Formats: sequence, C-alpha cells, structure tokens
Amino acid sequence: MSVGFWQLVLILAIVFVVFGAGKLPKVMGDLGKGIKSLKDGLKDDKDAPDSKQ
Repeated sequence: MSVGFWQLVLILAIVFVVFGAGKLPKVMGDLGKGIKSLKDGLKDDKDAPDSKQ
C-alpha cells in the first residue's frame, strides 16, 4: 500500500490546521534538528570501536 499524492496533500492540510502558520516553521526546525541529531548519533556509533571482543 503506497501513499499517493492526494493523501500527502490531506496530511499536510491537517498538519497546517493543527499547528497553524505561526508554529509550523518552529515545528519543522525542531524536526530537522532531531533528524540531524539522530544521524550524528548513528554516525558516531559506526565510528566508535566495538567494545565486545
């Protein structure tokens, strides 16, 4: 089951109504920071030596 164009438009419209135009940039900025932090954490795990030997 794939998500189509109209489902994405509906989801974005609901998000816009819930958060409003004023809060939306802050919410997206926080989401971006969270994703960046997650990627940095995963990168650090790959770079760290394995403690199990």
